Amino acid sequence: MTVLLVNCKNKQTTEKKEDPEVKEKWVQLFNGKDLDDWLIKINGHPLNDNIHNTFRVDNGVIKVSYDGYDKFGESYGHMFYKNSYSNYRLRLQYRFIGEQVSDGQGWATKNSGVMIHSQSPESMELNQGFPISLEVQLLGGLDEGKERPTANLCTPGTHVVMDNQLITEHCINSSSQTFYGEEWIDLEVLVLKDSLISHMINGKEVIRYRNPTFGGEYLTDTDEWKSRNGEILKKGFIALQSESHPVEFRKIEVLEMQD
Repeated sequence: MTVLLVNCKNKQTTEKKEDPEVKEKWVQLFNGKDLDDWLIKINGHPLNDNIHNTFRVDNGVIKVSYDGYDKFGESYGHMFYKNSYSNYRLRLQYRFIGEQVSDGQGWATKNSGVMIHSQSPESMELNQGFPISLEVQLLGGLDEGKERPTANLCTPGTHVVMDNQLITEHCINSSSQTFYGEEWIDLEVLVLKDSLISHMINGKEVIRYRNPTFGGEYLTDTDEWKSRNGEILKKGFIALQSESHPVEFRKIEVLEMQD
């Protein structure tokens, strides 16, 4: 902050000039203590039935754990923050730990995700494995030297445009490096309604796309959702995923931006 003193007709006035760097107002979505601001939907179970204590807090970290499971089956789960968002930056850290539950699918090993522009948890069907959304797919490396990028894009019930082409593939790899260990990884997602969405890993952009719309084979087969085929997504919920491999999340925060 600078102060300018001006003498005009023997009167002193003060002009304040704002600092060019406006302080960013990041909001913590996770308070480090509990999951009170989050809603849980696990496939085959009613809203907020957190079976086997899948989503839990331990030492200031959100843990997605399967130590209470005899079998995973198709118990794919998602934990949604209570508010929806449109224009924002999302930051968090994640890491894969431990071993996958015994009957988890091979493709789900070291596999999780962050859903954005998601349908609400209340609108999900009882037996719906994945919300209609854009998934920031998180993957860990399995075999040393074999690439397995993270912060990819998957599209449950959606399509996007990349390089001016409509993309109908379910998953599109990013350009990120592969992480093989249990290190914490910085993820940031920039969401500007439908005009631009960008995924960043450790500060580097790894994929970008725009114009998300409802559509595709994973669009929920109900009259309501089928009638929305082709509709543009401009806002939605943020959710953390459980797909059968233990994963941890921390430092989850959002910076909302002006329309």
